[in-house]
Amino acid sequence: MNSFDIAPSILSADFGYLMRDIDNLKGTCEYLHLDVMDGHYVNNLSIGVPVIKSIRKHSDLIFDTHLMITDPERYIKAFADAGSDMITFHIECTKDCGSLIDSIRALGCKAGIAIHPDTPIEEILPWADKCDLILVMSVRPGFGGQGYLEGSTERIRRVREAIDAAGADTILSVDGGINLKTVREAYDAGARLLVAGNAVFGAEDPAKAVTGLKECITV
Repeated sequence: MNSFDIAPSILSADFGYLMRDIDNLKGTCEYLHLDVMDGHYVNNLSIGVPVIKSIRKHSDLIFDTHLMITDPERYIKAFADAGSDMITFHIECTKDCGSLIDSIRALGCKAGIAIHPDTPIEEILPWADKCDLILVMSVRPGFGGQGYLEGSTERIRRVREAIDAAGADTILSVDGGINLKTVREAYDAGARLLVAGNAVFGAEDPAKAVTGLKECITV
């Protein structure tokens, strides 16, 4: 990936015009964030395999499929077959991160680990050099439009330090409350893939919104 990127989250898109909204992003970013919720691990339902399979036919963006689901082991093949490039599971939802990472990679996808804001950050630090991406949740997962939680910046910084200390090229991502006011703070703490939902798809011009977020970092 580039030195940093914005990953628009389709959770905030208009599902009646989903490909229109995705097409509007062309040329502004490399990643698309796909939030999968099961109504069990989080108190909401969202998209699943059929939606990802459908949009895969029409988009060459990198699909980071974020599984906010229990028993992710049962579903990774289906999401890989649907066209996911990266599958990110929650550390709270598996008893064996190592085996799950291996299984995801065996399917030809990159493997990411996400961590809930209520989970001590120390639990994910040992995985800093053992996966392809670490996703620090800066809101409590389940719903879009939430505000960036106090303390998230320090959690990002801790993971950045662990990745750098290990000499790893693990992508550090952040998801939740990223907007024009918080994107630079998360970047300065070490995040390099910044997930944004409402800040992109809630804007009148999503492509211009992505560019605006990037300018907050580069200017």
